[in-house]
Amino acid sequence: MLYQIRDGTVSLGGAEVLSHIDFEIKDREKVAVTGLNGAGKTTLLRLLAGELELDRDDRRQEPGIFQSRKLTVEMLKQQAFADGSRTVEEELLAACPSGDRYDVERFAYEKEYDSLFAGFGFDKKDKKKRIREFSGGEQTKIALIRLLLEKPDVLLLDEPTNHLDMETTQWLETYLQHYDGAVVMVSHDRFFLDQVAETVYELSEGKLVRYPGNYSNYRREKLKNLQLQRKAYDRQQQEIERLEDLVERFKNKPRKAAFARSRKKILDRMDRVPKPREDHAYLFTGEISPEIGGSKWVMTAKDLKIGYDRPLFELTFRIKKGQKIGILGPNGAGKTTFLKTVAGFQKAISGTCFLGNQITMGYFDQKSAEITSEKTVLEHFHEKFPSLTEKEARTILGHYLFGGRQAAKQVKDLSGGERARLVLAELLQARPNFLVLDEPTNHMDIHAKETLESAFMAYTGTILFVSHDRYFVKQVADSVMTLEGDRVMYYPFGYDHYLERKRRQESGEAMSAQVKAEDQALIAGMRAVPKAEHHRLREIPQEEAYRDWKVRLATEAMEEAGEQVERMSHAMEEMAARWTSSREFWDGETWEEELSYREMEKQLETAWREWHEKCLEWEREFFGGENYEN
Repeated sequence: MLYQIRDGTVSLGGAEVLSHIDFEIKDREKVAVTGLNGAGKTTLLRLLAGELELDRDDRRQEPGIFQSRKLTVEMLKQQAFADGSRTVEEELLAACPSGDRYDVERFAYEKEYDSLFAGFGFDKKDKKKRIREFSGGEQTKIALIRLLLEKPDVLLLDEPTNHLDMETTQWLETYLQHYDGAVVMVSHDRFFLDQVAETVYELSEGKLVRYPGNYSNYRREKLKNLQLQRKAYDRQQQEIERLEDLVERFKNKPRKAAFARSRKKILDRMDRVPKPREDHAYLFTGEISPEIGGSKWVMTAKDLKIGYDRPLFELTFRIKKGQKIGILGPNGAGKTTFLKTVAGFQKAISGTCFLGNQITMGYFDQKSAEITSEKTVLEHFHEKFPSLTEKEARTILGHYLFGGRQAAKQVKDLSGGERARLVLAELLQARPNFLVLDEPTNHMDIHAKETLESAFMAYTGTILFVSHDRYFVKQVADSVMTLEGDRVMYYPFGYDHYLERKRRQESGEAMSAQVKAEDQALIAGMRAVPKAEHHRLREIPQEEAYRDWKVRLATEAMEEAGEQVERMSHAMEEMAARWTSSREFWDGETWEEELSYREMEKQLETAWREWHEKCLEWEREFFGGENYEN
């Protein structure tokens, strides 16, 4: 055990912030601390850093904090530089353990320094700049580089991904995974916690609860424990009610008085199951279905040039009913411009973009959340949906975390994230069949994000969205579109699969499951043609008939390979669903079918590659015209 706190309490301003907590760090362990704002996460980090001490406790005979050896513990601070006139190089080389420029230790330090500096997105010339010339976010990044160069035994990070773009955050994740020391981190970036954390501590009402695994494991385990505790509590309450009823019925009857007293003793001696604290996020269990189904093809774009003065990229693409597509790309790539063009707020430079029959669109961007009103949340929502009773309106608002006093708040007093959540609740309640969303969870806390993720996962319509929250993309998107320079690439699986293939591509393997957006549209269009049409030959010259015959053979091969992928995917989904709904899964037992599942995964990879090759072969060799019927 590297570091341990036993039965520790910390008070600030006369109020207990941490109450009789137990906390431990194993050698090189990566620990995440999560909890609501104000729960005391930063207080815990300050305690670990030695800035705070445990309260004196006469009942505790031990010191309360134990270390296996003398440890170096360092924490990232917001105001990290006292002298802004020093250059970055002066600041960072000051921590070098060797003053000899030609020493091996100095060489290793400077090599690490160069790697970190480039990893955080700085140029070599930035080393000569003075600290004060950098923005606050850049100074925080430099402070983090200095901290990583010092390599403390325990590294304390409070929101380390603030001010970092997606690529830099991914680089930091990899670095911390291999960091040769322990890390304790507080972050609202759930995907970052998923990638780095090995243990999660939840801090609530001054108490710490330890969960093994990353953030997703913590959430699953917590919800499972909450469900079990709720069942145990409900069963005990029923038993208490039954015993109290017996005592009340028989306590005044002479022949039954002894029986009543014995039931009363059972009640008095009963170990009460504490009432479970409900999870702060609301998880939708049923479906949220659009009022109108709409046509099979939701949107069709052909030779669509996106941009303002100049085209950013050209796109040919189709969106099928029920798809949930996440759009990824660097800032300035044109993600928002594309959404505005689809929604009709921005005119395309050229090309066509149109919606299918009976498609009703709901659009959201940050301007959508700029609502202000003297009305309460309940009044504002009820006015939008007057057919609802007040009880129904309160219930729906409660699902979106506007229960009780929150519903009585005036709209003008809501935070930016709360207003966005209210607008999204209205959007989902209106039940359009096509949602176009630009950064829907900006400025929201984790529980609000998880509530909306749950709602969008329960929504059975079509979603096209942009989000920088990778965990949100992972949870909601079933396919991914990436904007890479002037190229648009489409990936028909979820975000996890996309990242895995991207890692393989970076290591030199071919990313076979990625296709151009144009290919996706052509393939989808060909598969939409009735099979009878595929087999019909006109009275045409022999050469043209021979070409049509080859087209038919290629089409059949493509469709057969695609159907094989669909069958295998469906079988894997059913196998996984059976396992996650089984008692053995919730009891933490080993999955007997895991080897079979992994083998099917490999077979699916091969089947997908074959389908992809058939599609590209069909387009390359035999395609002679595009089919974009509505």
